[in-house]
Amino acid sequence: GNREDFSQSSAMGVRGLQGFVGSTCPHVCTVVNFKDLVVQHRSQFPGCVPTVVVDAMCCLRYWYTPESWICGGQWREYFSALRDFIKAFTAVGIKLVFFFDGMVEQGKRDEWVRRRLKNSKEIGRIFHYIKSHRQQPGRNMFFIPSGLALFTRFALKTLGQETFCSLREADYEVASYGLQHNCLGILGEDTDYLIYDTCPYFSISELCLESLDTVMLCREKLCEHLGLHLMDLPLLACLLGNDVIPEGMFESFRYKCLSSYTSVKENFDKKGNVILAVSDHISKVLRLYQGEKKLEDILPLGANKALFYKGVASYLLPGQKSPWFFQKPKDVITLDKQVITMSSDSESKQDISKCTDLESRQEVPVCTDLESRQEVSMCADPESRQEVPVCIDPESRQEVLMFTDPESRQEVLMCTGPESRQEVPMCMDPESRQEVPMCTEPESRQEISTYIDSECKQEVLTYTLPEFKQKVPICADSIPKQVYMCAHPEITQKLHVATDSEFKLDTSMCTQPEIKPEDPVNMGPEMKQQVTMVLDTEILKVARTRHVQAESYLVYSIMSSGEIECSNTLEDELDQALPSQAFIYRPVRQRVYSLLLGDCKDGTSTCPAVKEWFVYPGNPLRHPDLVRPLQMTVPGGTPSLKILWLNQEPEVQARRLDTLLACFNLSSCREELQAVESPLAALCCLLIYLFVQVDTLCLEDLHAFIAQALCLQGKSTAQLINLQPDYINPRAVQLGSLLVRGLTTLVLVNSACGCPWKTSDFMPWNVFDGKLFHQKYLQSEKGYSVEALLEQNRSRLTKFHTLKAVVSKACMKEGRRIVGRAHWGTHHTGRWGRQGSSSHPPGSGYGHSGQGQPWRDQGPGNRQYEHDPWRRY
Repeated sequence: GNREDFSQSSAMGVRGLQGFVGSTCPHVCTVVNFKDLVVQHRSQFPGCVPTVVVDAMCCLRYWYTPESWICGGQWREYFSALRDFIKAFTAVGIKLVFFFDGMVEQGKRDEWVRRRLKNSKEIGRIFHYIKSHRQQPGRNMFFIPSGLALFTRFALKTLGQETFCSLREADYEVASYGLQHNCLGILGEDTDYLIYDTCPYFSISELCLESLDTVMLCREKLCEHLGLHLMDLPLLACLLGNDVIPEGMFESFRYKCLSSYTSVKENFDKKGNVILAVSDHISKVLRLYQGEKKLEDILPLGANKALFYKGVASYLLPGQKSPWFFQKPKDVITLDKQVITMSSDSESKQDISKCTDLESRQEVPVCTDLESRQEVSMCADPESRQEVPVCIDPESRQEVLMFTDPESRQEVLMCTGPESRQEVPMCMDPESRQEVPMCTEPESRQEISTYIDSECKQEVLTYTLPEFKQKVPICADSIPKQVYMCAHPEITQKLHVATDSEFKLDTSMCTQPEIKPEDPVNMGPEMKQQVTMVLDTEILKVARTRHVQAESYLVYSIMSSGEIECSNTLEDELDQALPSQAFIYRPVRQRVYSLLLGDCKDGTSTCPAVKEWFVYPGNPLRHPDLVRPLQMTVPGGTPSLKILWLNQEPEVQARRLDTLLACFNLSSCREELQAVESPLAALCCLLIYLFVQVDTLCLEDLHAFIAQALCLQGKSTAQLINLQPDYINPRAVQLGSLLVRGLTTLVLVNSACGCPWKTSDFMPWNVFDGKLFHQKYLQSEKGYSVEALLEQNRSRLTKFHTLKAVVSKACMKEGRRIVGRAHWGTHHTGRWGRQGSSSHPPGSGYGHSGQGQPWRDQGPGNRQYEHDPWRRY
């Protein structure tokens, strides 16, 4: 899952391996010095710049050195620490390349959810501690500030570092980059790096920045100790359990290994014994059958067969093959009493036929294209109901077999190459709709893959874009239980196929909901809606490039998969008056969805919904929230993404700003905001939005937000470090996190609109400091004068009144009068959300009619988590 929470949990990667290496075979860990390693690397690779590839998600805890973490983040101090980190390496001639997780892989979603729920409990304990002690808990309860991963990306780019965002979980791309670029090593904290066959792995937690000493974990020494080969390690990792294979899946198998393992030493812990026992079984029992028998014949895989193959294959880097995958004879593939043979029609360029199995009544389409030399066949076994796609390339004689495990609903592809005589399985989860390569045409390097939607029994063929390896569905027809597969532009009569000559491929993405008309509202967890996004390939390429270059936030995920996530925020579950940031900023995201995915004109259920995995109090995360785009009104009409992103004409910049303000529903405030100097315009926009949305924010809160932003500009990093608030207030903690989540929302909106504002304008080190805000909040709450809040600085006083006037005037336009706490009286209920606003918590009914009920009428904290049908799919 998302490894941002390494700060909360050090157990990532292979279960028990970190402790085993530390206690049982410490010789695997060697103290090394980066200065010495540079000398060795230069002699080994002359002319090559020594490069360390950094798994940034693992390093966030190490980098976040500020003592205070509870108030929303000490961003100026953090930026300074990052600068020092980079300087230490560049001083000895090391180039750093940083990778961040860009997406949560579907196979790891359960693990992601498990960690988020665990973090939620920890946050509850943190707030309990704050209320009891009025101070920050010790470092043992440390929780990384909201938005740390996102803003670290921008900080590193600001500091001139090469920074990438992954298209899958970053550890694979880190290992792959390290191998392909002859890197000096990988810097991170994940035992998966002991499993990948790649460049050396160094521990970030053991790094001493002053001396550049750290610990190298040597996979060759680990293999020697365990009696294994390097390519046995992926098998070991899956049998022990990792982020793909749940730890409990092979518990009984490990126990059997342990029982028969005789060379047990008393001082080993149980997990150490287990690792030795499983390794012993691999080397002495399983290896006898390596390549001769299928893994499912020598291991108790059962219904988990597909998932297990997926787990092993996930460690194979480009060009690597596993000796553990069974080699079948060529040309004939037998599976469950079936023989599948391939034939092609030499007369026609393309022939499509279907054969029907009368017993199973399933149709099997076959598509042959002699120009691309590819055949695809689908065959179904009536007993197992397994569908088997097969693809053969006559030139390379490659065979590809896919089989589906009906219980785990996982699919595994087996690819056989003529030279290696080995099969490489690659897999995917049909629920995630992630595609898996089936066959590669050597000339075009385009991959064809298929996925099967388990809900609507649809199979969709996809291409991989050769320039940037993005898989795009070619066609998907909504007729149930029937399959259309095509890989050629001639077959377009039933499909909307857009051809982009630059990519030499056909793409089509469409939304085909399969919704029973008699049950339009309450669909429950089995809601049969398949969402795919209609995309322009040129725009998709731009979005993808910006994602990979770490220049945008969430945009590419929305456009490609229609699925996004947001990790935990320091929010007090017991404070009913302050809503979760997930709800407050949801209307903004909905308008961004409308911009990125196309308007939903009629408000009907055919609109594509985005799946949001957002953590908020009370959300069990069993399903994502299904959130529909929300129409927005841009003066002069909503510009296309091509205009916003690609048009260089000077007048377009004004349209970009119009679109950004429309996303916040603040088009009426354009004139006032333009009068505000940089970098405070973006902050003002955010404050107006917050105060319009949340009735429980008062004048004292506004004073604190503005005062801290103005005072921050005149303070040095050293002054901020020495600042100490009198005590810690739980409401101020939540407000600090709320503002920072607002800044991350600004990153999303700004990147979606083509960057009308400079990114630096809403980087937290320029506009927010947690301790400084906390100090101003406490002072404002005590009734300090504005002059005292501004530390008697007259130039700040003028700016303060200007900013306050802008926010107050804009709020009045929306019918929101900001008053002090003294004016609340006894009748203030702590309700939030404005009349006509579209911030609707789960259970409000929003999403069905598109109208929704204003939260103002619902009373404080009335979040009906369990009964909202739009949270289930």
